[in-house]
Amino acid sequence: MATYAIGDVQGCFEQLQQLLKKLEYNPDKDKLWFAGDIVNRGPQSLETLRFIKSLGDRAVTVLGNHDLHLLAIANGRGKQGKKDTIQSILDAPDRNELLDWLIQQPLMHYDETLDVCMVHAGIHPQWTIAEALDYASEVEAFLQSTKAHEFFQHMYGDKPLKWSPKLRGWDRLRFITNVFTRMRYCDINGKLSLRDKGPPGKQAPGIVPWFEVNGFKTGNTRLIFGHWSTLPDPGLENIYPLDTGCLWGGKLSALKVNKKLKKLTRIRCPEAQPIDTRHGKKKNKTISLL
Repeated sequence: MATYAIGDVQGCFEQLQQLLKKLEYNPDKDKLWFAGDIVNRGPQSLETLRFIKSLGDRAVTVLGNHDLHLLAIANGRGKQGKKDTIQSILDAPDRNELLDWLIQQPLMHYDETLDVCMVHAGIHPQWTIAEALDYASEVEAFLQSTKAHEFFQHMYGDKPLKWSPKLRGWDRLRFITNVFTRMRYCDINGKLSLRDKGPPGKQAPGIVPWFEVNGFKTGNTRLIFGHWSTLPDPGLENIYPLDTGCLWGGKLSALKVNKKLKKLTRIRCPEAQPIDTRHGKKKNKTISLL
């Protein structure tokens, strides 16, 4: 039996199937972890969502910003963008079943035996693993309650940018959600910099990747995450980025989850979305998302 963590699929269903074939994935024995953003922007969001849901307890999925965006649109909040590819899900006959399953997924998965954590974007540098699990559960409880529609009404937005345990209400839930699903950079005091999205070296002065903030509190726990398609492997112990830009003509990556976390398997992907020229990227480069 093997477990594989897979980076952002974003509706690239054919590439996911090719990757599983390369892994010699055995659905009767193996388990898959998905690092969020399983839907949107790619050509087959509906097929991807149906497939991952069909895996049942053989798969673990954490919610990404695009997954939450789909749920918000389905709840009458937010607005679809020109590049969104979620309408097929919203029009599907099994729409409610799919969305009910998706909203039950966590923001954070932690394997205590291996001391491995998976999130979509990151963990705030001022949080321990135990604290992060508690904060994730606050948002999950709201999503899985009858008040979910209220959450989506207040989900969008960048503020507050600074964490305090004294945060309350929608500000607290929005901050926690932004950390787990949108964060890339912080300042040295842990203040979020959500407007910086490119590769390290392009950010504003005084801003660093979230995992390079001094005093980072997750200890020796190994962290698997997606979201940041322009992030090269930082070569840091316990840090495992898995979004390698499949959607933008990069690769789809899988990491074997075991005591070593050394074996990476990748496939090359055709470009499923044109490059957003607002980010000034050339055609053969990948770009970051929301």
